[in-house]
Amino acid sequence: MATHAHNRDHAALMDGVYRVQRHFYDLTRKYYLLGRDRLIRDLDVPARGSVLELGCGTGRNLVLAGRRHGDARLFGLDISAEMLASAEKAMKRNDLADRTTLARADATGFDAEALFGRKTFDRVFVSYALSMIPGWERTVAAGLDCLASGGSLHIVDFGGQQGLPGWFRTGLRAWLGRFHVTPRDTLREVLESECQRTGASLSFDSAFRGYAVLATLRLPA
Repeated sequence: MATHAHNRDHAALMDGVYRVQRHFYDLTRKYYLLGRDRLIRDLDVPARGSVLELGCGTGRNLVLAGRRHGDARLFGLDISAEMLASAEKAMKRNDLADRTTLARADATGFDAEALFGRKTFDRVFVSYALSMIPGWERTVAAGLDCLASGGSLHIVDFGGQQGLPGWFRTGLRAWLGRFHVTPRDTLREVLESECQRTGASLSFDSAFRGYAVLATLRLPA
């Protein structure tokens, strides 16, 4: 019962944050959400494959994935109804609505079959969402658990900024905190643990002097 109440509180918080921001979110975030386009380029979706984004936000990433993989089936979930409203408009504007299914759900625990009519996906990705999700470790587990055999989970998010000046790290984290964003310093350890649990392999890369990290977890075929 407490978990459901917490999820409702977080959904209300995200709706409050993005009720106005969603209208200019993509214009501003492109300057500091680094590595998103690289993640999408690396998805390597199989022919007529399926792609699920956890925390799809405005739909910006799904649009790019849909353009790059013209026969892929696209799926997205987000806890914010406000963000999903923008995502739905984006998919229609880019003529992708006919092969896209969006749903409101909590990325830390969801029933893919109930939401989307399928249990598994060829590719799952999370772009700058783990740093905003309470209980983000469960999102990693949920993403892996809905992967098809041979599928891969792709993650990009804020890194530890270890290659950047201390004053920059301190200022960045203080500023991010204003938007309820917290870099996940234990991300690699959590991913390694999940690989042990599932038998997945891990590729982990620090980019832009540690500003961002990109990770890929791949299940055996």
